[in-house]
Amino acid sequence: MCGIFAYLNYNVARERRYIMEVLFNGLRRLEYRGYDSSGIAIDGDRESNSAGDCAAPAPYDSAEPLVFRQAGKIESLVGSVYSEVDSMDLDLEKPFMVHAGVAHTRWATHGVPSPKNSHPQSSDLFNEFLVVHNGIITNYEVLKETLIRHGFTFESDTDTEVIPKLAKFVFDQAREGDQAVSFSQVVIEVIRQLEGAYALIFKSPHYPNELIACKRGSTLILGVKSLTDERNYSSAFGDVKSLTADGQPKELFFSSDLYAIVEHTKNYLAIEDNEVVHLKDGSVSVLKFDHNKEKPASVQRALSVLEMEVEQIKKGNYDHFMQKEIHEQPHSLTTTMRGRLRDGSVVLGGLKDNLKTIRHSRRIIFVGCGTSYNAALAARPFLEELSGIPVTMELASDLLDRQGPIYREDTAVFVSQSGETADTLLALEYALKSGALCVGITNTVGSTLARKTHCGVHINAGCEIGVASTKAYTSQIVVITMMALAIGADSLSTQSRRESIINTLPGLPEKVSEVLKLDGEMKDLAESLMEMQSLLVFGRGYNYATALEGALKVKEVALMHSEGMLAGEMKHGPLALVDETLPIIVIATRDACFSQQQSVIQQLYARNGRLIVMCSKGDAASVCPGGSCRTIEVPRVADCLQPVINIIPLQLLAYHLTVLRGFDVDQPRNLAKSVTTQ
Repeated sequence: MCGIFAYLNYNVARERRYIMEVLFNGLRRLEYRGYDSSGIAIDGDRESNSAGDCAAPAPYDSAEPLVFRQAGKIESLVGSVYSEVDSMDLDLEKPFMVHAGVAHTRWATHGVPSPKNSHPQSSDLFNEFLVVHNGIITNYEVLKETLIRHGFTFESDTDTEVIPKLAKFVFDQAREGDQAVSFSQVVIEVIRQLEGAYALIFKSPHYPNELIACKRGSTLILGVKSLTDERNYSSAFGDVKSLTADGQPKELFFSSDLYAIVEHTKNYLAIEDNEVVHLKDGSVSVLKFDHNKEKPASVQRALSVLEMEVEQIKKGNYDHFMQKEIHEQPHSLTTTMRGRLRDGSVVLGGLKDNLKTIRHSRRIIFVGCGTSYNAALAARPFLEELSGIPVTMELASDLLDRQGPIYREDTAVFVSQSGETADTLLALEYALKSGALCVGITNTVGSTLARKTHCGVHINAGCEIGVASTKAYTSQIVVITMMALAIGADSLSTQSRRESIINTLPGLPEKVSEVLKLDGEMKDLAESLMEMQSLLVFGRGYNYATALEGALKVKEVALMHSEGMLAGEMKHGPLALVDETLPIIVIATRDACFSQQQSVIQQLYARNGRLIVMCSKGDAASVCPGGSCRTIEVPRVADCLQPVINIIPLQLLAYHLTVLRGFDVDQPRNLAKSVTTQ
């Protein structure tokens, strides 16, 4: 959802223009998360300390923060900032030995996209406290009423605005009592009053050149870059405070995810819930906040090393990230399986200590949202077959709404590409309370899901920037398939079946490369469908999930109404929609459901349905009555792996439909990559 970025340079001269560009580029790296407005805050000049037309001097001696906010795309913000800077006659070449700047992309929850609702949100005309926020404050209305009674006025419709105003209230109360109050004391008292999920960064001219970050539920990363040759943080594993308290030149970053800091540094710290990270004098202090204790405890945290290259977050020779990620799937699947197929068996290091517990589970529950849910659904039949354990599917939000029963004897498997999906994480907390074994499947090392589950598997699909998930989906299916193979490894009755699949897996990337050659054919199909208003996709068995996921892709990016349906339910309502104008894709590749799908095709054909049939190579004549329908022929693989092959033409179709219809491929309307709010 919202994206947070902050940059602090210490003991190294950086011009104001350079600082602004670092902030802008940080926001560009976060664009994929989805947003509708953006803003930045930098320092002005001390001699200009006044609140707009107000003649009163600012209540601080440091430079006045300058706040710029704009609705729309980041480039609109960039243009408006440089225009305002020119009108202010601000010196962009002025160097700062120390400077703290913050930036934000907003995905609207409270209040429409507009400059007043964009972040940073401010405490008052003098910008005494500024805050950027990702998440939702659930008790903001109560706090707002309290602050209004104390004389505060509100300018925005956001829940966030209560936070900087509350900070000013705390600061003013302490100052009226002639008490010295530190920046961290102010922030801790503020978060003591907040309810909900948040990642926050505070900036204040009362505490110049300092930044404070804290989080509860939403992701926040600290990046540390040494600018001296003699310090190599990546080879040091000591406390981050002792590493940074050296007075040496450095650059420090806060970000909502790793993609925005990889071009600057590979040394990072994933901030934990209820931690307060204070940047002051080039040093990093980490405090642990506890509601039950008056004072926070100082904690030691070590830096981690990011295993990611800048090239992974660039488009390369492709026009869009979604296009790149579709075509990366032979490589991403190879990476997913690398080191995990050994001597005719599957080795999943993250699960090996818990396999016995899983095998003795009362049931296995998959929990996810959207594409991740569909991936688990695609692999469910194979897991049931090999494990002999009942496998149930739960949409995370529905599980929470129903408060569905989970027992100690259950294994709950949580699937999330980002590892930060709000509903999935809340469902995880719910399951942990029940005492169930909780397994995580995610693409993001160090994510909240990875840290909070008992065990799990990283899918290792590589960076996925496009909002519509493609390569993560196929890697999730392969990981859950390997998980099924590992769980069922103690069963003699399924040994030949397991060996067959294990022998098939290494050749899967080659089959994916083969199906990607349908790109041109899918573009032609998209041209024939681009004016359509609706699309139906029928699947069953392993490919019911393919139907759901293919329809979801078309919905997400092409903004066309599309529905994935269980073919067995066709006669129970959907058949009424069939006529010669409605395009219908039927997935009829060779598996145990093939004959039933042939029957579905015949029934649709009898009602003049506009049919597009996906079939195994060589089956066009047997699935297409009288050659009257369009076919998509795909390579045949083992039934449990066929969904990996079958989804790719539908991904390509969705991509080309979006381009032809003139919509934004990588940032679809109203959607976000990492859904961090309920």
